[in-house]
Amino acid sequence: MRNFFLATYLAVKEVFRNKGRFFLVALVIALITMLVLFIAALGEGLSNANRQYVANLDAQLIVFLEKSDYLINSSRLETNTVKSIRRVDGVADAGPIYISNTEIVSLPEPLKISMLGAEAERPGMPPLLEGRYFRGGAAREAVMDMSVVQRTDLKVGDEIEIRSTQGTEDEFYTLKIVGLVDEQAYSFQPTIFVPASTWELARPQSASDLNDDTPYPNIVAVKLKDPAQVEEMRLRLQNQVSNIEVADIPTTIENIPGYTAQQGTVQTQGVFTLLIGILVIGGFFQIQILQKVPQIGVLKAIGSSNSVVGLAAVIQIIVVTALGVGIGGGLTYLFSLGFPPTIPLEFNGTRSLLAIILLLLIGPLGGMVSIIYAVRIEPLKALRLG
Repeated sequence: MRNFFLATYLAVKEVFRNKGRFFLVALVIALITMLVLFIAALGEGLSNANRQYVANLDAQLIVFLEKSDYLINSSRLETNTVKSIRRVDGVADAGPIYISNTEIVSLPEPLKISMLGAEAERPGMPPLLEGRYFRGGAAREAVMDMSVVQRTDLKVGDEIEIRSTQGTEDEFYTLKIVGLVDEQAYSFQPTIFVPASTWELARPQSASDLNDDTPYPNIVAVKLKDPAQVEEMRLRLQNQVSNIEVADIPTTIENIPGYTAQQGTVQTQGVFTLLIGILVIGGFFQIQILQKVPQIGVLKAIGSSNSVVGLAAVIQIIVVTALGVGIGGGLTYLFSLGFPPTIPLEFNGTRSLLAIILLLLIGPLGGMVSIIYAVRIEPLKALRLG
């Protein structure tokens, strides 16, 4: 215990006597901390913007067209598929989901959105926060998600005008906002939900599609009576319903175009940033040890043990690293308050905590070489007497 207090005194005393030098290093660590935290937040934000709607589905299985490779946009099911799925034993409910893109043009700046068709109060339709669900049929009504609210001044009761390319002509449709749901971004875009018939009418269509006014669902969200029987029900559905393939939610998310590659890229950036941090911290403390070889020699000559010298170096590294991480964390929080909602940053508590723990660990890890070097210094050689 005496050695610990002595080592702490030596480490803290040197930091205070060389405040400027150590503060600059702490600022470098703070910048690395900001970079790591922003990369983690960007990874989480991009991930959510791509998979948020699918991840929040009140369902355990997703039904695709056979041989669509679990790609939502490549799947187009027959209209009677939904009824066949609902008749399978073990299925609590099933909701068709229709997917397309459009643009709200009645705003000061047009807003590109995902337009999803769904059935009210069935899987695929999120729970309401405000207002009511749209009526059935071809009702010109829509439910918007919070992402739309964050980017516009729209509220429940307002009307919006959307633009849709029908063949070679642009058509415009007016929809009334009747409800609000939580954030349900799909494919990086805010979302509105409409009835299936309205979706078929207002979705962008090629000239050949204009001759058919039947809405065909892209996928069907399936809610099970027993959520633990995912694999068993997946096989049962494929055996009892023709021309389909079935995936669970994680598999569906992994097959969203670009999702896996995107996450891999962001994670690689985070790892390389941590490696750079290890090199920067290690380089600084190595130079620091080389500059004070005579002082370490004097300490050893007057009886200080290797454990005191090594422990002092470790404590000093931890103190400076913790100071830098604390400054970086505070600056990250302040900067995050000023970012607009269009930038997909999301500070996930678990990811941010893991990043901070790793940043605190890279200090001692980066300074390991300098600690070993300090312990091996010979007093006589350090004082040039040997």
